[in-house]
Amino acid sequence: MEVLNDPIKQEVMVLCCICGSGIEPNPSNMCVPCLRTQIDITENIPKQATIHFCKGCDRYLQPPAEWIHAALESKELLTLCLKKLKGLNRIKLIDAGFVWTEPHSMRLKVKLTVQAEVMGDAVLQQVFIVEYVVNQHMCDDCHRTEAKDYWRTLVQVRQRAINKKTFYYLEQLILKYNAHEQTLGIKSIHGGLDFFFANEAAARKMVDFLTSVVPCRYHHSKKLISHDIHSNIYNYKFTYSVEIVPVSRDSIVCLPKKLSHQLGGINPICLVYKMTNAVHLIDVSNGQVAEVNSTLYWRHTFSSICDPKQLIEYTVMDIEPVKFKDRKFFPGQGTISNKHMIADVWLVKSCELGINNTLIHSRTHLGQILKPGDTVLGYSLNDSNINDENFETLNKDFVPDVILAKKNYTHDRITRGRMRAWKLKHMINDVDNTTADNNDYYEFLEDIEEDREMRTNINIFRDRMKTAPVNIHEETVLDYPQVTLEEMLDDLTIDDMEVS
Repeated sequence: MEVLNDPIKQEVMVLCCICGSGIEPNPSNMCVPCLRTQIDITENIPKQATIHFCKGCDRYLQPPAEWIHAALESKELLTLCLKKLKGLNRIKLIDAGFVWTEPHSMRLKVKLTVQAEVMGDAVLQQVFIVEYVVNQHMCDDCHRTEAKDYWRTLVQVRQRAINKKTFYYLEQLILKYNAHEQTLGIKSIHGGLDFFFANEAAARKMVDFLTSVVPCRYHHSKKLISHDIHSNIYNYKFTYSVEIVPVSRDSIVCLPKKLSHQLGGINPICLVYKMTNAVHLIDVSNGQVAEVNSTLYWRHTFSSICDPKQLIEYTVMDIEPVKFKDRKFFPGQGTISNKHMIADVWLVKSCELGINNTLIHSRTHLGQILKPGDTVLGYSLNDSNINDENFETLNKDFVPDVILAKKNYTHDRITRGRMRAWKLKHMINDVDNTTADNNDYYEFLEDIEEDREMRTNINIFRDRMKTAPVNIHEETVLDYPQVTLEEMLDDLTIDDMEVS
C-alpha cells in the first residue's frame, strides 16, 4: 500500500513594482525601502516647534494661558511637547522620549515612533526627531512683580500673644503640606506674617488651610483699585485678616464660668497641654480634659494668665500617686485622660534648695514621669501678678499655689543644643530664628524632642554640621530623653539634605 505524502508548500514570491526584488505579497506590492521612499507618514507633522519658558519662576507656558512647573526630561514636559505638535492625532503614536541635549543649549529633542496604514492594509512604522526651541517669555505673575504691582490678595496672619511657639508650629505645618506654593511673597512683621497672592482663589485656599490646622478666625475686605465704565470691569485688591487664638502650649488659662460648665464642669484654671485645630485643656488636679474649638473660643473668649516665660524651676522632694478611689468624680463630668497619672507632689524651689526647707504641696498630672530628685517647671500663682476678670471672680481658697507644666530634663540648654543632630527648615531664610535670645524657638525644639505626636506633623532635616560626635565633658549628665535620628525615623521621614 502506497503512502501519500503531503504536498510541499512553496512560498509565493512577487517582484517589487519599483526595484524588482523578490518580496512576499502585500497590498502595495512594494518592498519596505521603496515604500519608505514613496510615502512619508510624518509629512504633516512639523519637525520644529517653539515652547515658552519663564526664567523668573521656572515655568513653561501651556496654551492658551496656563503656566506649569516641569523638570527637564520629565513626564510633564514630554506631555507639553507632544501637545505642541499639530497632526499627531491623525497617526498612531507608539513611543516617545527625550534625546539628551545640553541643559544650557535652549533646545529640546524628542524622538517619536509612529505607525499609520498606507495603500490599503499595509502598516508603515517610522521614527523621527522633533526639535523644540525654548524661548524665554516672562509670565504675567513675574511681570506684575517687576512692575511692583504683583499681588491681588493679601493674607495677614496675626497672634496677640507673648509666646510664639504656636507660630513656629504653624510654620512647620505650612512647609510640610506645601501650603505656600502659590505665594508671590512672604513678609515677616511684628506679630505675624503676610502672604501675598496673585488671585483670590489661592488666598482662600491658604485661609482654609489655616482654619483647619490652628484655632483661628478671619475677616474679609476688598478695596477698589480701578473701574472701567465702558466694559464694566472692576479691579479689586482683597485682604484676609486671620487671627489665631492668643494662647500657646504650656500656658495657664482661666475659663469663664459659663464655658466651664459647658465643658463638663472642668476647673476654670486649666493647663494648655496641646495645640491643634482646637485648644486642648487639662485639669491638673483630676485629669479631666476638654477641647475648645475656634467657634467656641470666640463665643467665650479667655486669655492666658501665666505664660511659659513665667515658668519657675522646682525640685521634687517626694511624690505619691493618688488612688482611684480617692479621686473626686461627679455626675456630668467630662472626659478623664488615661494618658496622665494624678499624683500628690511636694516641691522646693531649686534656687532655695538647702536654704528654705519649707515644702510646697501640689497635685500634678505628671505622676507617670516624675520621681524624687527630678526638676520640674511650674507656675507660682501666689507670686504672679494676674490681671484677669475671670480670675477675680474665683474663690481664692480653691486656687492652687503651684501648677506644674512639664518636666525639666536638663539644666544646660547649650549642651542640649550641641547634641541636637537635626534642624528645621524655615519659610524666610534671611530671618535667624536660632539666636541666643530667642527662648521661644529653643522651647519649641525641646517640645519636638519630648512629644512624639508633634514630631509626626513636622519635617525634620539632618544637620550635617552636627553628625560627627560631639566632645562632652565626662561629668556632664544628659538626663533628657535624647531623640536620635534613627528613633525619629519611626515617626516620620527625615530628608537627608542640607537646608540653607
